Amino acid sequence: MNILSIQSHVAYGHVGNASATFPMQRLGVEVWPIHTVQFSNHTGYGAWRGQVFDAGLIRELVTGIAERGALERCNAVLSGYMGSHETGEAILDAVQRVRAANPSALYACDPVIGDVGRGVFVRPGIPEFMREKAVPAADVITPNLFELELLSDVPTRDAAGLRKALAKVHALGPRIILVTSVSVADTPADALDLVVSHPDGVHRMRTPRLDCNVNGAGDAIAALFLVHCLRNGDPALAMGQAGASVYGLLKRTVEAGSREILTVAAQEEFVNPSRSFAVEPL
Repeated sequence: MNILSIQSHVAYGHVGNASATFPMQRLGVEVWPIHTVQFSNHTGYGAWRGQVFDAGLIRELVTGIAERGALERCNAVLSGYMGSHETGEAILDAVQRVRAANPSALYACDPVIGDVGRGVFVRPGIPEFMREKAVPAADVITPNLFELELLSDVPTRDAAGLRKALAKVHALGPRIILVTSVSVADTPADALDLVVSHPDGVHRMRTPRLDCNVNGAGDAIAALFLVHCLRNGDPALAMGQAGASVYGLLKRTVEAGSREILTVAAQEEFVNPSRSFAVEPL
């Protein structure tokens, strides 16, 4: 399996490609990472060094991969944080080129826009680009609950609102929607849910809430979910596998008191999660 992953990258810590690439490789996947930025560390520290790469570099690197005759062997394109409208357009160009070479390839988009408590933290124009271009082009999207509400313009206070928001975003184009960090009316205060909506229904997975505030977990679960979807073709099962792995990863991180997720130290969680959770129809 070959996945083209176009995301940000950091030298220190694990966000973007630095969070997504290794878990996929640990599962035996060949990953072709293209970095949209290279920073010393993630921006949550308040200071960082490095640079944002020109969108033309993305197109140039995709062309180089195409010249090797490799795009026809690409099973999926994965994208995350898009720093600019131009970067987003270059990513969608890459998706079109991969699909032209391999019509069965999937596009998985993590529509990074914002989060509860932080609000929208991307540049102006990115939420509109996600709603109008990236999400309609995607087969799979992995928003958090805040992003689902923003994309759908539907409040998700309860299961009925969640279903309505999912239906509205499905109408934009994606067949599979994995929603992370779900907390609605029937979610216990000491728990968080994952919810996946797909052609065969809507399913939920409930895990204990961890006292954890680290960056990069969303990048990891998007990558793992994509790999498991490709392998088993069952989004509910893929959610259970990816969710268990990331729960174990975060639990190890909390226990260690680390500000960075322990992507390397806890790598066994990717192939053999220490705990599993029930996946049930919603």
